Amino acid sequence: MNTRPDMDFLSRSKSLSYPNFSFDITHKDPSSRARLGRMETPHGGFDTPNFIFCGTKASIKGLHPHQVKEAGADFILANTYHLMIQPGADIVEKMGGLHKFMNWQGPILTDSGGFQIYSMGEGVNADEIKCRNNKTTRKQSLTKITEEGAAFRSYKDGSPLFLSPESAMEIQRKLGADFVVQLDECTAMHVSEQYTEDSMHMSHRWGDRSLKAFEEKDNGAQAIYGVVQGGVFQNLREESSAYTASRPFFGTALGGTFGGNFDQFFEIVSWCMPHIEQNRPVHLLGIGTFRDVFECVRLGIDTFDCVSPTRIARHGWALMKGAPSERLNLLNSKYKNDQDPLCPELGIAASSQYSKGYIHHLFKAKESLGGQILAQHNIAVMSCLLKDIRSSIQEGTLDALQKEWIPD
Repeated sequence: MNTRPDMDFLSRSKSLSYPNFSFDITHKDPSSRARLGRMETPHGGFDTPNFIFCGTKASIKGLHPHQVKEAGADFILANTYHLMIQPGADIVEKMGGLHKFMNWQGPILTDSGGFQIYSMGEGVNADEIKCRNNKTTRKQSLTKITEEGAAFRSYKDGSPLFLSPESAMEIQRKLGADFVVQLDECTAMHVSEQYTEDSMHMSHRWGDRSLKAFEEKDNGAQAIYGVVQGGVFQNLREESSAYTASRPFFGTALGGTFGGNFDQFFEIVSWCMPHIEQNRPVHLLGIGTFRDVFECVRLGIDTFDCVSPTRIARHGWALMKGAPSERLNLLNSKYKNDQDPLCPELGIAASSQYSKGYIHHLFKAKESLGGQILAQHNIAVMSCLLKDIRSSIQEGTLDALQKEWIPD
């Protein structure tokens, strides 16, 4: 199927100017694609590269919004799929939108629900997409994907639901996030090249429909991202990247499967970068270890999101600069009598006023405070990492900084 720019669509489409948003590139690293930028939104500005913390159901699990801000977060993400099921977009709209509803005054991005089309349909978790190859299964809720959209059943009460490009835009409009994302299908690594190509072409058509629906009710309060798909196939990734560049999206998001190992992941991201629109912000969907961030910043990624910092906190893991595997397991008995705090230099109580021994005790006693302490600490660590990266790009010391955070 021909996926060249639809000139009829583009001629009908008004020129989206996003008057209440801006992205300015302020510095470029001469030895890589790494860059510094400044993003402005109706809910404030922030510097890039930056990390978007996941508040899937309008909540960063275990933390008050002021604790998230105290830990250094500038930007959060909420999930369209889950919020359309509970409490429903109409209720969030009546409550004044996500910012008022959850009392978060900074920028918010809502994803489209495309990833959940994959994860609920395959009945697996994110691991195949995120290069971890874990085959944990769960009950499927997707019933059918067609050109019109995705039909599925609510995991809450089993009621039938349907997500189309148009309804995804309407739901995200009602949620009121600053940034919204076109609907796409997120393909798995094990599917064929032909399936991946057909799905990608459908996602492009869904992208055009998403843009049209977005434009029809555009009031300047939101900006839209297009999504690059194409799986593990270079020709498809390049084609999809060019598609997003040909459309009036505000930003570009890289999605879909990124291969079976880290080397393949970085290669896939590198295929996309020369073909996207260079002056738009670039977001990497659902990826965010220390190593991911360093390597993908060099490739030109501006923002990242991942549930990992708060998810691993609930299981006793503390992110730590210079630690093996980037983190400490505070369930380990060696921390039972450890009187040292996690990291006083971060400047928050969670990292400076509680000993590792106390946090170890909280997890052994199954007290939720342990997860709360580590969640705020982990957000502070990721915020510190991105702040350090921004400084190092400016100073030309990114390689040296990586050795501090990830020793050989």
